[in-house]
Amino acid sequence: MTSGGAGAVAGPGAGGGAKAAAALRLQHYLIMAGVAAAVVVACLRYAPAAAGYGFLAVEPPTGAGRLVRAAADGGAAGADRDDPPPAPSPVVIFNFGDSNSDTGGMAAVNGMHLNLPEGRTFFRRPTGRLSDGRLVIDFICESLHTPYLSPYLKALGADFRNGVNFAIGGSTALPGGSPFSLDVQLHQWLYFRDRSMEMINLGQKPPIDRDGFRRAIYTIDIGQNDLSAYMHLPFDQVLAKIPSVVAQIKYAIETLYAHGARKFWIHGTGALGCLPQKLAIPRDDDAGLDAHGCLRTYNAAARRFNALLAGACAELRRRMVDAALVFVDVYAAKYDLVANHTAHGIARPLMACCGYGGPPYNYHHFKACMSAEMQLCDVGARFVSWDGVHFTEAANAIVAAKVLTGEYSTPRVTIASLVNSTLVANNDG
Repeated sequence: MTSGGAGAVAGPGAGGGAKAAAALRLQHYLIMAGVAAAVVVACLRYAPAAAGYGFLAVEPPTGAGRLVRAAADGGAAGADRDDPPPAPSPVVIFNFGDSNSDTGGMAAVNGMHLNLPEGRTFFRRPTGRLSDGRLVIDFICESLHTPYLSPYLKALGADFRNGVNFAIGGSTALPGGSPFSLDVQLHQWLYFRDRSMEMINLGQKPPIDRDGFRRAIYTIDIGQNDLSAYMHLPFDQVLAKIPSVVAQIKYAIETLYAHGARKFWIHGTGALGCLPQKLAIPRDDDAGLDAHGCLRTYNAAARRFNALLAGACAELRRRMVDAALVFVDVYAAKYDLVANHTAHGIARPLMACCGYGGPPYNYHHFKACMSAEMQLCDVGARFVSWDGVHFTEAANAIVAAKVLTGEYSTPRVTIASLVNSTLVANNDG
């Protein structure tokens, strides 16, 4: 929007030569050249704790996940506001990422006035999310009974009492790849924290106090744009670049830890080779597709990224003995939507709901969702992809429901168990 080893697979559409590579490079430059361009193109994206993993789990809040399960089962859920009814909550979340978890930051920073059908399913109005409705991070917030996260750069209507969302669409983990890369988001958090401490020292009351920063859950979901930028290269060169991306995420975790963060929830990347945007890149034949119609090389790169990120988390877990650090295999949860799509009531798992061109992918690199010629699926239709890159609310609900079980986590714990967890020493080697 990812597990298993990556084999040395030939690049996608190797016979497509310069034509495929040029299309992919142009597509990436259009997205990365400016965050505003990305918006126009895309929218006009409780298991008990295992002993020795850094904390003791407690029971999740009563009814946690109820809204997620209802949405995943196709139940009616609608609202014409950006947040659920506010209620006192001990949950504080600081989120870092790209458009997969951007709740309106990119629209705010660019002053973009988006239109329907963006946001049509749940909010019934545009909110800056690159989807027809809620994102995985929104369902996580619902499950923890805390309001949706306000974007850091949202000028009006922001409420930071339950945390801040620093995610911006188009962001990369590596510095310089985008205006709001992970290092910039990290510096924004440091500024927010320092300003909060200054207010406390002056006798003022910031949205989040010292204890709030200490007990907060720090979520990170980034790396998809970095991988996408490399996929025009030979596969061995793609693999060679992945460690630097993972190193940047590792550095962010270490920096947050050095400033008091102790609870981390880290998402891997999804099955890039199953996105209509990637599948629509010209190729000579279908030799590079797997049994479910996804590009093998893209998915192999995603799995390699996740393997290295999981390894980095394991290393940090051994060193950060008083921290809870959870890696979540989002790839497995998202690939299941394609591999077992009929079980989820999805007829065309590789086709965008909002796009151009019709079957098999309904995606055109120059005529995207919100263009004058867009082809839009019916409200209520079950699609995985919203606009060729980002997921629909229906798909996000299913992924969130899986993630919230803790079955895709290492160690195998739920995010709800982090809320009131008691930190203890790690002894997992």
